[in-house]
Amino acid sequence: MELNDLYRDVILDHNRRPRNFGALDAADASVEGFNPLCGDRLTVRLKMAGDKIADIRFEGSGCAISTASASLMTEAVKGRTRAEALSLFDRVHRLLTDDAASSDNLGKLAALSGVREFPARVKCASLCWHTLVTALRAPDSQVLPAVTTE
Repeated sequence: MELNDLYRDVILDHNRRPRNFGALDAADASVEGFNPLCGDRLTVRLKMAGDKIADIRFEGSGCAISTASASLMTEAVKGRTRAEALSLFDRVHRLLTDDAASSDNLGKLAALSGVREFPARVKCASLCWHTLVTALRAPDSQVLPAVTTE
């Protein structure tokens, strides 16, 4: 099996069976993200334990890339500190936008690397990540206005 096939299988699996999809009661932060170009819409909710992401969930609807990216993101950041999650955002953003970016040490998130070949889809894959960053920067117990990627 070629690497591109493996990456495609990871994206398809996370779209069909998204991890951490659903409501999160008593969230510390809740942020809605919306991509008006394609209609992807999701809400990211966090529960923090001190500086760590104790739980994270997402709800909404979007294309396969948007849903898979959100699913992969929630798996990758759960249990990480705020700083670790923000650093991971930077690495994934580079992966999506920079041909020279390395996918080393990104695990399943490396499956998102193929998205950069389709510039119109980068916003689909990055919407959840931008929404996460807004949630991480929110004061506790906040419902914040929507994040829009254009």
